[in-house]
Amino acid sequence: MITFMLVIFVILLLAGVPICFVLGTTTFFTFVQMGNPLIYKLIPQRMFGAVDDVVLLAIPFFILAGEVMNHAKITDGLIRFASVLVGHLRGGLAHVNIVASIIFAGISGSAVADTAALGKILIPAMKKDGYDEGFSAAVTASSSVIGPIIPPSIPMIIYASIMRESVAALFLGGFLPGIGMGLCLMAAAYVISRRKNYGTMKQRATVREFFQALKAGSHGLIMPVIILGGILGGICTPTEAAAIAVAYGLFVGFFITRALKLSDIFPMFLRSLLTSTMILFVIATASLFGWVVAFYDLGDKVAYLILGISENPIILLLLVNLLLLLAGMFMDLTVNIVIFVPLLAPLVVTQLGLHPLHFGLIVLVNLTVGLSTPPVGLTLFTACGVSSVKFEDLVRKILPFTAMQMVLILFVTFVPFLSTFLPRFFGYIK
Repeated sequence: MITFMLVIFVILLLAGVPICFVLGTTTFFTFVQMGNPLIYKLIPQRMFGAVDDVVLLAIPFFILAGEVMNHAKITDGLIRFASVLVGHLRGGLAHVNIVASIIFAGISGSAVADTAALGKILIPAMKKDGYDEGFSAAVTASSSVIGPIIPPSIPMIIYASIMRESVAALFLGGFLPGIGMGLCLMAAAYVISRRKNYGTMKQRATVREFFQALKAGSHGLIMPVIILGGILGGICTPTEAAAIAVAYGLFVGFFITRALKLSDIFPMFLRSLLTSTMILFVIATASLFGWVVAFYDLGDKVAYLILGISENPIILLLLVNLLLLLAGMFMDLTVNIVIFVPLLAPLVVTQLGLHPLHFGLIVLVNLTVGLSTPPVGLTLFTACGVSSVKFEDLVRKILPFTAMQMVLILFVTFVPFLSTFLPRFFGYIK
């Protein structure tokens, strides 16, 4: 039966069928093979039960908050603030791009939105300042994957729903790995900029210029404070914090930047609705697939299979990383979380004894790196779309940044402190 499932799954995937229908169809044919008509009752029960979770209600609000803030024209202020912080370094605009991605991650939580919003501004600016356009696009595509790691993060919400972990704890756990990825990418950008003589050294900003830039970027900087301050302060739940963020974004867009119009409301809500529906439908069909996985004990079988290769914890974790990284190269982030977390949890959490929060960050960092890695790499295609760089040229330019991302993956995997320090400091881990 397991072989039958894999054959159906691979055939549909290679045929280009949307992944939600791949999961649902594979499960349906598996039910048919079981030959018990009563089992069909599980279809509506599992699908509805999977999305009937108050934690998941935060997803459409966070998506809408990102849409609102993108249309509120706050990007220029964030770039100005990032420029004051790191613009004086060698390869200044490359560092501005990366730091802006870190800040923008606290608003949208979306790698693709980050690539599109910042790429439209910074890739032309970097090209005008003498940077190679391929290098500029590579910096944008690689740094944008920080988006789902630094809170607010929709993938973290999905992981929390599956593993029954605290959303706030996961949000806290993502800070150090997210900043670590930014530092790794800045190191790569600095070395390349020195070698290629990109970005002449500029004078460090004065205190006055710093506060002027801080004021210009304050509207965007306040958003993460509202979200995390509300959650960690016990004032509101993640869902309520996301709704407050939407209200704040609308206020900024209509009354401060005045970039929003009433005619923008319906398109923003519609795009958020479509994106949320897609994510939740994937979760619903993946829940059916997950029932079959649990019924046939595939999680334990995968654990025993990997343990059969080696019992060395270091080798096992490297194999888990390799599996997640390869999956991230070919399939959507949400789908990978829903499929691989239940499969790998028995091995990583139960057998190897890793904390679920640590495991969550290992999963998330690997899968997000896949967003900027060929052949599927969504941020690569988005960066090509906002520039004139060919895909194959961008792939060559991004390799040094991918190498640094691999270094971060190893740090996150073998240095639990990066993922657990802040959750432990705030009392989420004993």
